Amino acid sequence: MRICSALLALTQSNHMTTPAETAPIRVRIAPSPTGDPHVGTAYIGLLNYIYARQRGGKFILRIEDTDRTRFVASSEQMIFDALRWTGLTWDEGPDVGGPHGPYRQSERTEIYRQHADQLLANGTAYRCFCTAEELDAVRKQQLAAKLPPRYPGTCRYLTQEQIAANLASGKPFTVRLAVPTSGSTTFRDELRGNITFDHSNVDDQVLLKSDGFPTYHLANVVDDHLMEITDVIRAEEWISSTPKHVLLYKAFGWTEPRFWHMPLLRNIDKSKISKRKNPVSLVYYRESGYLPEALINFLGLMGGGMPADINNGTEKFTLAEMIEHFVFTNIRLGGPVFDLTKLKWLNGEYLRAMTPDAFFSAVRTRVFGDDYIRQISSLMQTRIETLSQFGDLTSFFFRDDVIPASEVFLPKKRTLEETLAFSADQLAALEASDWGHDAMESALKKLGEEKSWSVKENFMLLRAIVTGSTMSPPLLESLIIFGKARTLDRIRRFLEAQKKLTSSKK
Repeated sequence: MRICSALLALTQSNHMTTPAETAPIRVRIAPSPTGDPHVGTAYIGLLNYIYARQRGGKFILRIEDTDRTRFVASSEQMIFDALRWTGLTWDEGPDVGGPHGPYRQSERTEIYRQHADQLLANGTAYRCFCTAEELDAVRKQQLAAKLPPRYPGTCRYLTQEQIAANLASGKPFTVRLAVPTSGSTTFRDELRGNITFDHSNVDDQVLLKSDGFPTYHLANVVDDHLMEITDVIRAEEWISSTPKHVLLYKAFGWTEPRFWHMPLLRNIDKSKISKRKNPVSLVYYRESGYLPEALINFLGLMGGGMPADINNGTEKFTLAEMIEHFVFTNIRLGGPVFDLTKLKWLNGEYLRAMTPDAFFSAVRTRVFGDDYIRQISSLMQTRIETLSQFGDLTSFFFRDDVIPASEVFLPKKRTLEETLAFSADQLAALEASDWGHDAMESALKKLGEEKSWSVKENFMLLRAIVTGSTMSPPLLESLIIFGKARTLDRIRRFLEAQKKLTSSKK
């Protein structure tokens, strides 16, 4: 009955509380260190940064690293470096400190456990002792019956005696949110107005996993409250999770922040931006010679928050001008198109506006930097007879468009179809691999053994795709220098080009 009473109180609580208008503005971004920093992180980070700077508030960076299965150790520093490259700086964060730390969720696990205990104590959450096998069986039954997969509430009404027995036997458990069984939750989205979700469409979300780590939902709400976040500005894909978050705020008796859900970046075909159709790694844009000012300007065009008459409608403006003129309530809800052609045009505008000395410095730094050339030179010293040959074997390091002809990449006795399929497998293997010689070699050789491709065929195909030739400096050493983001993008562009070529012949 305790859970039922708590649920009834939540259901009957219709009062919508928001931060006081006079509260100091505090916003945050919370990327996960699971790989290369995403361009979407810069997009949402830019919006939070502008919002805070316009209002004299604070911009916080929090690292959400509780998903240990996808955690990449080097990713956190990559996030710091890439965001600073764009020109964004934060007032509080793991690397700069602040009064509300720690700012890594993995260092806050005891805080989450204590708050999960609070919910168990007040009856708004419950222990779930179902095993992964039991849950999987239920999901299969629901899918077979063409029902939406969701937790059936098996452990929701266990007696205290049953719970005590399970705990005494050491049975693992998760902690789930007890979503009201009737009624609905309404919250205000600052761009869309009130949004209502019927509780029949909201699952009893896991809040604390059996390993003691929180899920995104619990950690997100607890951290936002303890860090005094006044405005949650995030992508619209989180709208469906917001009723769970609102229920958690009510369960804790806390005031919820204002919610702003920004339209997702889209490909030209209006699908959600993805690495299959556009480079999404911030590292890629930095290493490929895009200027940070151009990228930030381009992201500022997304959504329509900048007035069209700024700088005579040239669509070119600085971060300072964005802070001065950006209007959040003017953001259009239709997904902004991440048009790489437009970004290249805008980047060209910035390049042409440079002084000759500044342009030369940019080329020297970002294309022909000493460290980059030094690494390439170390591969070439024993392979050339005159210095003029240096460019012949290394041009792929500096070219943007490398698409080999079929006679270059297609192995003998292999069809085009199976070659492209194997290339896609190479892409997946390299994407999952650490970017070191031994790790890549192991991943590629394992793939070759599984697919019955010889080492020669395997490596020659990859060499042709990345370099455009069957002759190059040592392949894996070259890939290390060239970088993971650019290598993966080059393979994706090769596959996309072959797909278009095949379609045009049909």
